[in-house]
Amino acid sequence: MSGAKILLFRQSLSRRKPLDPEGEVSNFRRCLTTLDLVALGVGSTLGAGVYVLSGEVARTVAGPSIIISFLIAAVASVFAGLCYAEFGARVPKTGSAYLYSYVTVGEIWAFITGWNLLLSYVIGTSSVARAWSGTFDDLIGNVIANSLGKQAAMDLPGLAPYPDFFAAGLIMLLAGILAFGVKESALVNKVFTAVNILVLLFVIISGVMKGDINNWYIGEDSLLDGYDNYTSLNDTSRYGSGGFFPFGFEGTLAGAATCFYAFVGFDCIATTGEEVQNPQKSIPLGIVASLLICFLAYFGVSAALTLLMPYYLLSVHSPLPVAFTYIGWGPAKYVVAVGSLCALSTSLLGSMFPMPRVLFAMARDGLLFRPLSRMSDRQSPVIATLASGVVAAVMALLFDLKALVDMMSIGTLFAYTLVAICILILRYQADLSEDSSSSKPEPFTVTGLIFPPSQATSRTSKNVTLLTVFIIFLAIILSLVISGAVDSQQALEWWCLLCVSIIILMLILITLIIWRHTQNTTKAAFMVPFVPVLPVVSTFVNVYLMVQLGSDTWIRYAVWMAVGLIIYFCYGVQHSVQKQRLQNVHKHVSIHSITTTMEQNFEPGEDFHG
Repeated sequence: MSGAKILLFRQSLSRRKPLDPEGEVSNFRRCLTTLDLVALGVGSTLGAGVYVLSGEVARTVAGPSIIISFLIAAVASVFAGLCYAEFGARVPKTGSAYLYSYVTVGEIWAFITGWNLLLSYVIGTSSVARAWSGTFDDLIGNVIANSLGKQAAMDLPGLAPYPDFFAAGLIMLLAGILAFGVKESALVNKVFTAVNILVLLFVIISGVMKGDINNWYIGEDSLLDGYDNYTSLNDTSRYGSGGFFPFGFEGTLAGAATCFYAFVGFDCIATTGEEVQNPQKSIPLGIVASLLICFLAYFGVSAALTLLMPYYLLSVHSPLPVAFTYIGWGPAKYVVAVGSLCALSTSLLGSMFPMPRVLFAMARDGLLFRPLSRMSDRQSPVIATLASGVVAAVMALLFDLKALVDMMSIGTLFAYTLVAICILILRYQADLSEDSSSSKPEPFTVTGLIFPPSQATSRTSKNVTLLTVFIIFLAIILSLVISGAVDSQQALEWWCLLCVSIIILMLILITLIIWRHTQNTTKAAFMVPFVPVLPVVSTFVNVYLMVQLGSDTWIRYAVWMAVGLIIYFCYGVQHSVQKQRLQNVHKHVSIHSITTTMEQNFEPGEDFHG
């Protein structure tokens, strides 16, 4: 009996939500256009990092080759973006990666994904609000920091130096705008995004007009002269050897890993599935277009910056104002400040917009508390919006967020990884007609794995799922080997090269075996090309970046996940709407079977009802 209960419990964790569940009606207002989605994606992705990140990476890691770093990072981001785009076309409902996981791999993984997304969104919202407050405070002469730092100092570990009431108030203001209605929020976002794009165009045009191509080909003699003239740059080894690749191509790759995070944010588009007029077309187009625009902006700004002044003279904290001062355009720093505040505003909206929608989707499915799924008269998830705003405002008010920002990266990368895996599993699932026609399960055979049948079956679907699990393990092992044996790789030690080569060959072999399997015949308005190669590459990139994060970050992440799993097993398992649907189906089937049996036991002339 205990074994049967364990089996039943395990099956309950892997129950999947149908694409069109019975009794679920969307109450959202379908009012967003493709332009609204592009503006939302660009605004969320093209945050204040474009004004800071280019200078930091160019000076310390990549030099002028930062434009190549952004190109590599953009390609890796597009892999994840295309996976989101296909799911947006197949599952045009609110919930993003949470919902995609629910319909593909099961309830427990869906909850973990949603809990990860909530983590990344709440930390992202709080940190961007504090950055907005700090940028504004710099413009007015640090009045806020000086006054609150003296009168309301908080000298406790884990807390901020002072309570940031300005950041908390800003979050609640935007939460009120979001709760008022999605169309109004989209209008505000489009205005701020347009101003940000205009400022970035000004920066790019300035680089074309005043830039010097020789700054991309600085020799070592010029570097030494620069160090003599700028005594603060006394550590010559920190600034490379000049040229377009002053830190070598490995520096360019290291810069690409950092620049990858600059493209995080496009996934907010995937949460709008029930608010877009034509989601099957608008969501894929919005994701791809926003990533392309962001790449062009990052590419242009980093090129302009390294053309305006030598990379080794760039400021790490405020590169654009220093660059404009270098060429004699000092007042242009005020234009940059306006653009930076607009970028922070759109980034803040981009972080806050998807958070209540994921919260709403989880509450609607019964995995979180049901009151969070209530809608306002203006067809907005008002309770979820205000609740998430309060949590983010409290974090921005009290906590030191610098130590928590890396946790945001884990949440986002985990969601990217699971979406790529779900694409693999979804593409090779058996067609419904084929799956229902098979009377008994097929046994696993090596021959069937290597030489699969010409059509997708339940057996081939299970084989691909098993191979996908192997791919995840190999990606983790390869990432750990690459990260932990950097010195051995640079020294070209045979054992290290042998391990890496074997793992890569195994990955290629498994990918080829998956490729030999037949995909299902279901079509969508947009489909990821080069399956299974593209999802496998996307999975490895995301796993590799997660492995790079420190142990302290993983410990904090484990605590967050422990809290989430307690909520799920104490509340979500019992109140799952999908569980209730399945129970109702079983009851209906049981009643129908009993009725049929009783009718067969009576003779034709007898009264069945007694």
